[in-house]
Amino acid sequence: MTASHVPVLAGELIEALNPQPGEIAVDCTFGAGGHARLVAERLGPTGTLIAIDRDPVAEAHFEALAAEVPCRTRFLHASFADGLRELVAERIEADMVYVDLGISSMQVDTWERGFSYSYDAPLDMRMDSDQELDARTIVNAWDERRIAQLLREYGDERYAGNIARAIVRVRQEREIGTTSELVDVISNAIPARARFGGGHPAKRSFQAIRIAVNDELGQVDAALPLAWDLLRVSGRFAGISFHSGEDRRVKRFLAARAQGCTCPPSLPVCVCGRTPEAELIGRGIAPSAGEIASNPRSTSARMRAARKLREEDATT
Repeated sequence: MTASHVPVLAGELIEALNPQPGEIAVDCTFGAGGHARLVAERLGPTGTLIAIDRDPVAEAHFEALAAEVPCRTRFLHASFADGLRELVAERIEADMVYVDLGISSMQVDTWERGFSYSYDAPLDMRMDSDQELDARTIVNAWDERRIAQLLREYGDERYAGNIARAIVRVRQEREIGTTSELVDVISNAIPARARFGGGHPAKRSFQAIRIAVNDELGQVDAALPLAWDLLRVSGRFAGISFHSGEDRRVKRFLAARAQGCTCPPSLPVCVCGRTPEAELIGRGIAPSAGEIASNPRSTSARMRAARKLREEDATT
């Protein structure tokens, strides 16, 4: 594992999941296998690690890991929502399910994938190279209003309108086909005074386009209830997010399951009979100052975790 593939919040994840020998763990976003290796080493020869990833490159990393860890292993080449759906259909009961959302260092550092604004590469940004939609299509075919909307919603980009207009203006003359060409368009669309001090001027736009290409927030919405269904009672879930939209989804999902009585405060006794489905493990765990110093990519990371207390009521 290279330095660029150091798993984020690794110690905190292991503490929250508390893997034990003989348990079943599901890694929803295997990537380069940093978290998976730490989990697998604790499962022992009677345990099982099931890994999911839609990136074909991840399967090669998995094969290398599978040859080294003591537990049984299985790999599913699928988006994490589709992979979880398959496991639920098989009636697998997992002791832990965890997901590391967003883009992996492995993908950022593979320059030809077009994820990074730091390298000149074809506009792509697909996590699954077999899918049709890519960044080039969004930038060159979507209308101005739609581009501006995705930049605001997924990137919190203050100058979304300026950037969308600039993209449409430039592409009327020539196709925007590389990451460097897109960076130039974005930089020129942002007022000079705003280009410095807030990180790279293209950071938010690249994030937004990547999220749209891979339907990342839609995947989260679909996957969270599937992950929870997959857990046996006393099973643990953990989600690491790097984007506020992802983190809000995980936070709200777990908070709803940790809620107990919903009766109005005016009632002297509970009549709804609702008890919590989940016990929260910590609250919005962030990386330490030391981890951020050694791995700046961890800066925006947040982990939320919970333990399953009971099965969901059939009527809910």
